[in-house]
Amino acid sequence: MPISAQSNPNLLLKPQQRGNKPLLMGVVNITPDSFYDGGRYFDSEKAVKRAFRLIEDGADLIDIGGESTRPGSDPVSPREQIERTCPVIRAVRKHSDIPISIDTTSSIVVTEAINAGANIVNDVSALLFDEKMIEVIRDNSVPVILMHMKETPKTMQKAPLDIGIIDEIREFLSQRVKFCGENGIPSSDIIVDPGIGFGKTVAGNLEIIRNIDSFNSLGKPVLIGASRKSFIGKITGAEADERLAGSLAVACYCAIKDVDILRVHDVKETKNAIEMISSIISDD
Repeated sequence: MPISAQSNPNLLLKPQQRGNKPLLMGVVNITPDSFYDGGRYFDSEKAVKRAFRLIEDGADLIDIGGESTRPGSDPVSPREQIERTCPVIRAVRKHSDIPISIDTTSSIVVTEAINAGANIVNDVSALLFDEKMIEVIRDNSVPVILMHMKETPKTMQKAPLDIGIIDEIREFLSQRVKFCGENGIPSSDIIVDPGIGFGKTVAGNLEIIRNIDSFNSLGKPVLIGASRKSFIGKITGAEADERLAGSLAVACYCAIKDVDILRVHDVKETKNAIEMISSIISDD
């Protein structure tokens, strides 16, 4: 039975209701080519173990995907995505009621993933790549994450957006929220993501993070996925497997800014960092 925001009240809690700490979305990429963990969990058994490790480390929800969206990546067929993700979703759901997000732009994949036990849709195209996606989300009463991206993963970094992009991103997300509302998606089931790294320069990504609270005007929970991304490497000089410190710095800043959800690879470390920064800024 699909779990909506109404039957998963902890999913979309506002900052004051969850102790002013963001929820942590642990990443499980079942792909051979994702920018950080591509190939590490391509085997289903390894992916399942990874998911349960993230849960043990304190993840509030799990994001499972079978198609890399790194810059320059090629699409993966719905059938291949289903074969990669659904066995893992079923295995996790068998032993855990944690909210599971399916990371895809395909309504075919979403349908199979929901049947397997997923209960959130994370669509990096904000429902633009598949016209049937809105129907599947509405008919299954699942929350949706709408992300801003310039063009497609294959082309998004060829002419990335630079500074002065906050209004453009906010307007795009506003229009996609409106589209969902006009097509029967409850307001409480919509999450927005400004799309760090998806067609933005280093300066553009920093501008988004610096002004992340400006997206609160949309009236939706805000998700940020900056973990180990290339802009951190371009600033620090670190390769993907050495970007934990930079990722934690972004996570702490976002926690101070009351971001609602952080999509991260390193749940345990992020949780500890946020516990620390929350204690420092607490009035108690």
